[in-house]
Amino acid sequence: MNAHDPASIELIIFDVDGVLTDGTININDDGSETKRFSVRDGFGMRLWLDAGFKIAIITGRSGEALKHRLASLKIDPNLIIQGSRDKSAALDVIIKKTGIKASKIAYLADDWPDLVAMERVGLPMAVADAEPEAIEAADFVTVRKGGRGAARDAIAHLLKAKGLYISA
Repeated sequence: MNAHDPASIELIIFDVDGVLTDGTININDDGSETKRFSVRDGFGMRLWLDAGFKIAIITGRSGEALKHRLASLKIDPNLIIQGSRDKSAALDVIIKKTGIKASKIAYLADDWPDLVAMERVGLPMAVADAEPEAIEAADFVTVRKGGRGAARDAIAHLLKAKGLYISA
């Protein structure tokens, strides 16, 4: 696959488990789940949003911890799809809601359920510890692992391509 132009990206879609988290699910005695998110990823997401771009979430699981984290980052709740069994169909929903063409979308993923959606976007990306099939499908692979700064790596890559990344 030929690399696509990261400077043209207007929207980045994130998977959650294994991308925004390390893929671990902690289940408490009362049956509730907790998730661990990277502050660096959150900062990167705010940089992306503050630069005027959009973020969407497509995840196969659902949970309150994720809702709280995304609300704290001010991610548009209309662009959050939880419990998705068909990520390509979810991508269609995001495209319809935003009016952004698939060619202007990046997708950061880690596993097989993401592959069909990855094939359809302008810039498929994978986290460093993704399954081999996701890495092979990606035009960009992060240096850091899922839940450990991978989202920040992806955002930095896009902002650098746009000339908007400022490093101290």
